[in-house]
Amino acid sequence: MADFRLPNLNRVYLIGRITRDPEVKQLKSGLSVCNARMAVNQPYRDSNGDWQQEETFVTVVAWRRWADLCGEFLQKGSPLLVEGRLRSRSWEGQDGQTRHVLEVQALRIQFLDKSGASVKEDELETVEEEG
Repeated sequence: MADFRLPNLNRVYLIGRITRDPEVKQLKSGLSVCNARMAVNQPYRDSNGDWQQEETFVTVVAWRRWADLCGEFLQKGSPLLVEGRLRSRSWEGQDGQTRHVLEVQALRIQFLDKSGASVKEDELETVEEEG
């Protein structure tokens, strides 16, 4: 049983809305990176049979051309579909405490409103995380 190996799979698909305007930065290397906070809703029925919404908030990180396009087309409330992979990272805060975050590294993004309709998929390539 020790020789059994699980396949590696790390892929997520999310549809939701941006909760605040995305932050686009240029790194010293010249690469663009965008951080966007996304809300994903899950409707469910409570014990009384009434519909409720469970919200999950996720940070999406996009690189290169995707980062530039997110900065150009996304704003608070924009709907989008993200295909990506989960990434965990940690750092030491100013108070000396170790901080941890789980975020989605975007591989593909589809803008779901009309403002992003002009982005053509063939102009973009799937990008892997930098750094």
